[in-house]
Amino acid sequence: MMQTLNVALGNRAYPIHIGSGLLSQVNLILPHLKRKNVAIVTNVTVAPLYLAQLSQALKDAGVSVLEIILPDGEAHKNTETLNLIYDGLLKNRCERSTTLIALGGGVIGDLTGFAAATYLRGVPFIQIPTTLLSQVDSSVGGKTGINHPLGKNMIGAFYQPQLVLADIDTLQTLPPRELSAGVAEVIKYGLIRDADFFDWLEVNMSKLMALDNAVISYAIYRSCQNKAEVVAADEHETGERALLNLGHTFGHAIENAMGYGVWLHGEAVAAGTMLAADLSQRLGWLTSEQISRIHAIFTAAKLPLISPNLGVEKYLNLMANDKKVEDGKIRLVLQQGIGKAVITSDYDAGKLKETLSL
Repeated sequence: MMQTLNVALGNRAYPIHIGSGLLSQVNLILPHLKRKNVAIVTNVTVAPLYLAQLSQALKDAGVSVLEIILPDGEAHKNTETLNLIYDGLLKNRCERSTTLIALGGGVIGDLTGFAAATYLRGVPFIQIPTTLLSQVDSSVGGKTGINHPLGKNMIGAFYQPQLVLADIDTLQTLPPRELSAGVAEVIKYGLIRDADFFDWLEVNMSKLMALDNAVISYAIYRSCQNKAEVVAADEHETGERALLNLGHTFGHAIENAMGYGVWLHGEAVAAGTMLAADLSQRLGWLTSEQISRIHAIFTAAKLPLISPNLGVEKYLNLMANDKKVEDGKIRLVLQQGIGKAVITSDYDAGKLKETLSL
């Protein structure tokens, strides 16, 4: 059974469809095409699994399909790979009526979205996320972009898709490590704004990790529901939306320092969330019992709890290259309880250094 949510952004609103077998249901895609011309952007890992299925279904519906296959991995989320998309579009004389379709995980979604935002100053695009992380987070909300050697996601644009199509069947081919990385972003919603969801996750984590259809569908729906509400209230991250970055300022520093792709994004976010929880406890905002619950749920999701020892100064230097830095101050998302997060630069710098010394 398919479930549908709506991201309420006025005349730029769009649906999120969640369900099984959606890749072949091109009737969900066709109404969102300006003309029957699409360019599917995917990578060398996803292409052998799902490209033929999607491409053939579109062709059977009379759609002209261009396929662009990129290298796989966070290490390729850069200008060089972005230019491969532009190359394919330009060589095939794609026009403004061509819709780009991102078929893959978060890297493919971010690259394709940024290409769509900038090619001919803007063409439509559709997100078809194939990883849990991209289904619950990166495909929703219009954040697109690439990495820079000095900072993750520092170059990009807010550019909303026409449609998000999350086929849960694609998760069956997801490696266990990638599944865990996605669960980190699911847990995030419970921590920042949805304590009831966190309670539910504690009870259902083993079924979630086993990809029980009903449980995984509900987790994706509830996650997307949370994100859609936040995006509708703060599309350009001037306020509440920054709360979605719990663990990310620490996590991005880890990804950068270790080399993009060595730690998966969700793994770095999990370790970063544990650092945020530790600082929150030092500030008197989290109890030891709450810390234990956070520790336990990440353990159940097979996520790392301990960050690499980069040294305090390296952490601080990397964290200073973050989108939430304001007036030279590192603003952090911290916990004031399970289900309640705040973004603040008003914290004891000495306690932050203590946390980073762990």
